[in-house]
Amino acid sequence: MPKHVAVLMGGTSSERVVSLSSGNACADALEGVGYRVTRVDVGADVASVLTGLRPDVAFNALHGPAGEDGTIQGLLEILKIPYTHSGVLASALAMHKERAKVVMKAAGVAVPEGRVVNRHVAAKSHVLPPPYVVKPVSEGSSVGVIIVRDGRSHPPQILASAEWTYGEEVLVETYIAGRELTCAVMGEEALGVIEIKPATGDWYDFDAKYAEGGSIHVLPADLKPNVYQRVQELALTAHQALGCRGVSRADLRYDDTPGGTGALVVLEVNTQPGMTQTSLVPEMAAHAGYGFGELVRWMVEDASLGR
Repeated sequence: MPKHVAVLMGGTSSERVVSLSSGNACADALEGVGYRVTRVDVGADVASVLTGLRPDVAFNALHGPAGEDGTIQGLLEILKIPYTHSGVLASALAMHKERAKVVMKAAGVAVPEGRVVNRHVAAKSHVLPPPYVVKPVSEGSSVGVIIVRDGRSHPPQILASAEWTYGEEVLVETYIAGRELTCAVMGEEALGVIEIKPATGDWYDFDAKYAEGGSIHVLPADLKPNVYQRVQELALTAHQALGCRGVSRADLRYDDTPGGTGALVVLEVNTQPGMTQTSLVPEMAAHAGYGFGELVRWMVEDASLGR
């Protein structure tokens, strides 16, 4: 009998659409390599749904709050259903950007300088000298991220309005000029490094991430060998420091601009990275010799409890 895999997707976060894309792509691939698959659009009744299904493994393809912050992981621990990706603590820690930075910095990983403030404080006056970045403390996919450019006289006023729906606290960080890099970790192995270049605009926002043709991926990134290796080392160190399991992906900035600082910093670690066939992690896995079907098979066979 093939293993029965419940692919958890959708949910109610701001990344629901992305999660459905990831989940359906993974479900298709898992069926293609011989697993029995049930697709579960996660709602408030997920505990009873999973109790009725009694799957051998839960493949977590959720993104954002509830799916990526330790909540669903805790439920799966209670239900005794082995699951993919990181466990309760690592998921909760990585999702809270500021607390993750404290842990990564203690492990020797360079991170941007910044601090958490109330959104109304950040709307009244510049918390840091421009340029700086304002982001929700616990969202992903660049949701709610604002870059405050050099020379801007006022901070973003949306932070004090009813339109802001991403929590009362925001993380304000120094803007790091230069290149956008990313590196995945699979088990205990750092994969290749991708440089991400937005096809339009000047940063890797939600549209650049998910719109067709929104970004250009350079793999392997055109970096000096010592810098390339250092990116891999930082991704693996961050993964281990946060206690991640399975697959994660670290996002970094590298300031190699003329007269720049040369800084190479980790912005965050994604414990539930996008998993469509054109997403970054499958692309890096393919570069390392793992087809998409092989990648998702590896993730299912790696699934466990107590992660």
